Amino acid sequence: MIEAARQVEEGVCIAFNDIQPQAPTHFLVVPKKPIAQLSKAEDSDAELLGHLVIVAKKCAVKLGLTNGYRLILNEGKEGGQSVYHIHLHVCGGRQMLWPPG
Repeated sequence: MIEAARQVEEGVCIAFNDIQPQAPTHFLVVPKKPIAQLSKAEDSDAELLGHLVIVAKKCAVKLGLTNGYRLILNEGKEGGQSVYHIHLHVCGGRQMLWPPG
């Protein structure tokens, strides 16, 4: 995991452990720019959104998630979004099930 009380800053985003982990390794990658939800993102946010995925990959490698991991981006109430600042969940360290819920 990302060390407790430690976060990783990567330019336009930040990564830190989820406070309610759903997997042995569960961290968030959050842009510094406030975007409430994916449906509110603009075309000009494409590079930023792609950067979140690259940072997720880098952190996953550093944390030893060599057998895979899942990226989750919740959209809206029915998509399970509870915090209205876009963020990418990265979950790993166990077999992820399908369907997810």
